[in-house]
Amino acid sequence: MELTLLGTGTPEGLPRPGCPCAACAVSVGPLARAATSLLVDGALLLDLTPGAVLAGARAGHSLAGVRQVLLTHPHDGPPVELPPGLPTAGRVPDGRELAVISGHRVRAVPMDAPGTGYEVTGPDGGRLLYLPPGGAPAGTNGTMAERPYDMVLADVLGRPEALARLRASGAAGPTTDVIAVHLDHDVPPGRELQRRCAAAGARAVPDGATVTVGEYHAVPDLPRRTLVLGGARSGKSVEAERRLEGFPEVVYAATSDSRDGDAEWAARVGLHRERRPASWRTVETCELVPLLAEGGPPLLVDCLALWLTDAMDRAGAWDDAVWEARGREELRERTAELVAAVRATRRTVVAVSNEVGSGVVPATASGRRFRDELGRLNAAVAAECEHVLLVVAGQALVLKD
Repeated sequence: MELTLLGTGTPEGLPRPGCPCAACAVSVGPLARAATSLLVDGALLLDLTPGAVLAGARAGHSLAGVRQVLLTHPHDGPPVELPPGLPTAGRVPDGRELAVISGHRVRAVPMDAPGTGYEVTGPDGGRLLYLPPGGAPAGTNGTMAERPYDMVLADVLGRPEALARLRASGAAGPTTDVIAVHLDHDVPPGRELQRRCAAAGARAVPDGATVTVGEYHAVPDLPRRTLVLGGARSGKSVEAERRLEGFPEVVYAATSDSRDGDAEWAARVGLHRERRPASWRTVETCELVPLLAEGGPPLLVDCLALWLTDAMDRAGAWDDAVWEARGREELRERTAELVAAVRATRRTVVAVSNEVGSGVVPATASGRRFRDELGRLNAAVAAECEHVLLVVAGQALVLKD
């Protein structure tokens, strides 16, 4: 099957009309995106949008051969005028299958939000799945999991858990070409968009691009070990979570203790928990070495600064006399054990840590000790990671790739 993306943006398009945001301001020329609409083999049109005929012409395709027009979601705003010669647009009831005269078979996939997803099987046996904006499969069934789709087009950045569900069911596999559509202004276009897509194992293509279903496209692999650094409220934890939110069964290793009686700390922890996908499993522990040693799904560690606090507590490193007598050596052994585990681990790991070297020099010896030891730990872990990011004011800067 040959697929032409007449548009790849949200129903409002990008830039959004009248929106003054920074992303919309730079979404001009080749970075502009019309509402998502797909032309399959010149015969099947998924989502009729304003300007579809002109978009097809720009891509070198006529809509004269379209035999079926299907809608995936309610279209707000004024009715879209049906171009002359096109069949009336409609929707297939959930679970029903439609045979198109062109030889394509279309099955409607139920969604967990208003709209319909479509599984399209071409005359050549190729299979694609197209999901509406903001939609994820309401459930997975045997038909979806028989074998992975050759291509998935979905709201990868707006609903990453949709991709996670498909991966968990086997409907999306390592060879599935995942293309991000319904792109909105929440992610700046250009390099940041490509980086976010790559982190999810997906790619973004420009409007008018023609792709072949089943054709292999190399997508940058998610680095097996990633360290995300940043200051307080820099967005480092959010960035770390983004790198795994498209994958199911993530283990979230929270190194913080409960801090009984500290309501503000409890509120912070609660916000972190609410932000995580429901499919993730949380383990509250500072025993990271066993987690790194065992196999399993991706591991997110948040954060190494709190792990170091616990390690210094155990070593008595806050007391100057204990530090000189045995604390320094005990802490060195414990950090070396962690770094060795990071080096040897076979699982995908994303670790978060505080970058404290640029702040005010602490007033106490123990405070300076913690700052120095965290700097050493960050440097040692970074040396064992394929990918290192520094997050500043919510912006991720690549330090090592």
